[in-house]
Amino acid sequence: MEQQNKLLIGSHVTFNKKEQLVASVEEAISYGATTFMFYTGAPQNTQRTEIDDFQTIKAMKLMKENGIDQNAVIVHAPYIINLANRDNLDFGVSFLKEELERCSMLGMKYLVLHPGSHVGKGKEEGIATIRKGINQVLETYHGNTMILLETMAGKGSEIGSNFLELKEILEGITYSNRVGICLDTCHLNDAGYDLTNFDQVLKELDQIIGLDKVKCIHINDSKNEINSHKDRHENIGFGTIGFDPLLKIIFHEKLKDIPKILETPYIDGEFPPYKQEIEMIQEKKFHENLKEEIVKYYQKRLQA
Repeated sequence: MEQQNKLLIGSHVTFNKKEQLVASVEEAISYGATTFMFYTGAPQNTQRTEIDDFQTIKAMKLMKENGIDQNAVIVHAPYIINLANRDNLDFGVSFLKEELERCSMLGMKYLVLHPGSHVGKGKEEGIATIRKGINQVLETYHGNTMILLETMAGKGSEIGSNFLELKEILEGITYSNRVGICLDTCHLNDAGYDLTNFDQVLKELDQIIGLDKVKCIHINDSKNEINSHKDRHENIGFGTIGFDPLLKIIFHEKLKDIPKILETPYIDGEFPPYKQEIEMIQEKKFHENLKEEIVKYYQKRLQA
């Protein structure tokens, strides 16, 4: 039980205009989470609500009362930032800096960023453009929030689907101590990494990048076979990775202090699975009827 109490496990939660971070914390608590991840606004556009300091202070108090360490909470950057596209680099740099500033105002330590897609210009140029963009951001942003480059599935012209590409990016960043890595299990599987032999994956990661760079892990099963380069998340234990390999990653001794975030799909498109998935993970026992259990749970709540 001691290890379970220390497990940093949570999910993606909402951040609304009115209650902001308070709503995020309350949702995380309702799932029995010990951490969480959120966007500071819609991931598909630039519309942002001004940060309400009163709600932030209230949220910090709520986190402390419920044993959630704000230093383990994760923010995700919006998808519309693409630092690999030179034609849109100025926008990407400007908006990423704004997001980092918002993270600082919220007291958040980590911002996960998709490295970007080279949109037909080739990986070499895409990597060079990402380096340039991050350097420009960090030259003018002096807060404490660290950028975490996420491992990608390799869909389309995505960059960052293998550790060598991420290493290339990191080697060209002046302030590389302010940039880390976020692993995504679905993306790793779809990119071709065999997660049933996770110790070997970790060994390769450590040799190429260094385990000390890993600050967050997205825990997702995959709808696709290994090396498919498709990026379609599945609920824990219902995909091609499987429950036991994911459990080994979650409870791996070398990753015990790293926040694990669920980004698994809603059941029937409307019921969040996170409370039940977190319980299943903590119990270390796969529930074959999990999806049915979730539907019944929320239907019962709606009828109450």
